[in-house]
Amino acid sequence: MTAAVGQHWLIELSQADPARLASPAQIEHALRAAAEAAGAHVVHAHFHHFGPNQGVTGMLLLRESHISIHSWPELAYAAVDLFMCGHAAPDRALAVLQAQLQAAAFQVRQLQRGPQAVEP
Repeated sequence: MTAAVGQHWLIELSQADPARLASPAQIEHALRAAAEAAGAHVVHAHFHHFGPNQGVTGMLLLRESHISIHSWPELAYAAVDLFMCGHAAPDRALAVLQAQLQAAAFQVRQLQRGPQAVEP
């Protein structure tokens, strides 16, 4: 059997700081800090703000794959997609995201990605 090529985490952050969730600069800072903590390397970044007091959608392309986010400040909630290959450590990224966005709660669904996940 072939080993997994990466870990894909779907993260629900809740009871987070609405001001941080509405700030493209703070969202970008949080994702970059998470990537660094995980040992990942940023290749490109793109963020879009939907307007004052509204959410942000953004993505960091990583050598090790990607981190993406979509935030809803009005719900104190953010959905994060964290896919890391190689030696990157998604658990370290999650701890940083939770702290940076001041999320009081989170839920994670973990998937092992790779050909072993595909049935013939």
